[in-house]
Amino acid sequence: MDARREMSAGTQEDSLDPKDWAAMAALAHRIVDDGFAHMETLRERPAWRDLPPEIAAVFTGPPPRDPQPLGEVLETVTETVMAYPMGNNHPRFWAWFMGAGNMTGALADFIAAVQASNLGGGKHAASLVDQQVVDWLRQMVGFPETASGTLVSGGSIANLIGLTVARNVKAGVDIRELGVGAIEKPLRFYGSDQLHSCHRKAVETLGLGNRALRRIPSDADWRLDVSALRRAIAEDRAAGFRPACIIANAGSVNTGSIDDLNALADLAAEEDLWFHVDGCIGALIAIALRHRDIVDGLARADSLALDPHKWLHAPFDVGCCLVRDAAAHRKAFVTSAEYLATSERGLASGAWLYELGLQTTRGFRALKVWMALKEHGVDKFGRLIDQNIDMAHYLSHLVDREPMLTLTAPTVINIVCFRFDPGGLDEQALKALNTEIMLRLQESGTAVLTDTTLNGRHSLRAAICNHRTRYDDLDLVVGELVRIGRGLLA
Repeated sequence: MDARREMSAGTQEDSLDPKDWAAMAALAHRIVDDGFAHMETLRERPAWRDLPPEIAAVFTGPPPRDPQPLGEVLETVTETVMAYPMGNNHPRFWAWFMGAGNMTGALADFIAAVQASNLGGGKHAASLVDQQVVDWLRQMVGFPETASGTLVSGGSIANLIGLTVARNVKAGVDIRELGVGAIEKPLRFYGSDQLHSCHRKAVETLGLGNRALRRIPSDADWRLDVSALRRAIAEDRAAGFRPACIIANAGSVNTGSIDDLNALADLAAEEDLWFHVDGCIGALIAIALRHRDIVDGLARADSLALDPHKWLHAPFDVGCCLVRDAAAHRKAFVTSAEYLATSERGLASGAWLYELGLQTTRGFRALKVWMALKEHGVDKFGRLIDQNIDMAHYLSHLVDREPMLTLTAPTVINIVCFRFDPGGLDEQALKALNTEIMLRLQESGTAVLTDTTLNGRHSLRAAICNHRTRYDDLDLVVGELVRIGRGLLA
């Protein structure tokens, strides 16, 4: 006791817990009420608002040294952060490819944060929820019972996990022990020119270099050209390279095109290549009641990346990588450390989930997926996917019907590429015109579209991944788009 008194002389024990739990609970109830009001009135607000300079200035300056009442902090959050969101939960937000969130998932994130479990592993309930969500996702896309998987932050890391296993399996050496310099023949990975940019980052991170990823031209439907891929594999073998992995798109980021998954699976088996599918956009079409055939062959992949924060609308972030060969998956990441030894009893007797990926510390991402699936059921999410695909085809119909609009790519799933084209303008002028239309739609708060370039043709791009979108929203935006375009021509 004397030593303790001496060490704590002049100080008092402290913690981050509130001194008044009842007052803190009242603030928490207010946060929940405000959150529900925010979502209930979502349609009444702009799809996006630009930040005025005075609001941006709030987020500058040094870290605070002194405390501030939590009520005041919450007022600042309400007036600045909540008032200027990205907007992806708004019914007319169709930029890039993002989910729209759901209130059950938001509550689940709060519960997960309160419990504060670390999902690196151990014997506790959150670990079992994590494993069950992975197993549900496995079943939803048709992977075998023997497959394994892990939850990660999103598609980029999910793809990195799958390609890491592919590299290690196909390297021909113990790459974890000897490194990429010990590979006798340089590895080659293959994908279409429509691959997401995360694949370049992945092969660079894996030490293979950008040149190890050979981009095969896509066909007229923006799908990987299987014949061209076959020729490229033969050329690389003859040149002394080691073909290792085919990366297929189950929903390309530009147009939503679906590669011929069965043909690529056949070719991978014939050539003894790993078959990885980037399904971050389209893998969950496997649960759609009317469109699931679009992704036939998905379950033949050796590894698959998918994103529950897209078409399962889990709040950001949560992605998943599934690997058919569970032993190869674990072998790519397992380590032994005396401070993480497994025991027969107690907390350390549970599964070490960190052995399936890069993170030792892992958040409780699974709960928001688990609760939403329990609440709504898989079939409802499947119907919502069907609904978004139907809406995209309806938007394509509106574009076809409007003389000043033209499609720039076939609409396969829920991504529509088109542009305002009155005729008589060169490509540079069309790009300037359509960019201005896009920005005016954003700045007015009407809708959020983004753009891309397809074979040199600038295009507007609407990715309808939103359970709040209605057909009236599509009618409204097409009308506004044409009105703005005509006004710019006047």
